[in-house]
Amino acid sequence: MITVVNNSWDELLQKEFQKEYFKTLCSHVEEAYENKQIYPEKQNIFHALASTPVEKTKVVILGQDPYHGPNQAHGLSFSVKRGVKVPPSLRNIYKELQSDLGYAIPHHGFLQKWADEGVLLLNTVLTVEAHKPNSHKGIGWELFTDEVIRTLNNKNEPIIYMLWGKHAQAKEALISNPNHYILKSPHPSPFSASKGFFGSRPFSKANAILKQHGKEEVDWKIETLEE
Repeated sequence: MITVVNNSWDELLQKEFQKEYFKTLCSHVEEAYENKQIYPEKQNIFHALASTPVEKTKVVILGQDPYHGPNQAHGLSFSVKRGVKVPPSLRNIYKELQSDLGYAIPHHGFLQKWADEGVLLLNTVLTVEAHKPNSHKGIGWELFTDEVIRTLNNKNEPIIYMLWGKHAQAKEALISNPNHYILKSPHPSPFSASKGFFGSRPFSKANAILKQHGKEEVDWKIETLEE
């Protein structure tokens, strides 16, 4: 399994890559890719970290595990490849974005722009077997992504964590640095979005915090036309 991110994460996670649990995880994942249909493509497992280096991270949006349908997952939480139908949770995220900041709802679900803007779109589990959600839960990914969050927690510059739903909020205990901010709400899924995700205004709140600290705000607008 490729464990080179090609940015500042490599050095910061070097010790983690050497731990026994991670070596066991790599073996498990390698075998899975050889014998089953696994998402995302192997080169995109660490796409979130590759897209958003530590020093550029302003916001963290935690997802659960990758989409398990064909051609969806590409290593960013909630994001799908261009040309793929926008999943229900992301549709609700777009509805809240429109309500919050007035942006038109895009017809695609490709969130690479957010990652490039400093939004770490991190799933807590980084691989999944096709059509089997949560199939790679408990094999070691959670330990690894805990360390990612601990690494960010050590930064003194403020980071805003958007913890949507109980699964993401389970990581809250790792965010102990008082310099950071936590924005909590129910998950944007159709089952819970109406219970407090809609109306939570996470995007404007995050930008207000960044502005307060003299940081450049995130441009949350996703272009509606494919390039």
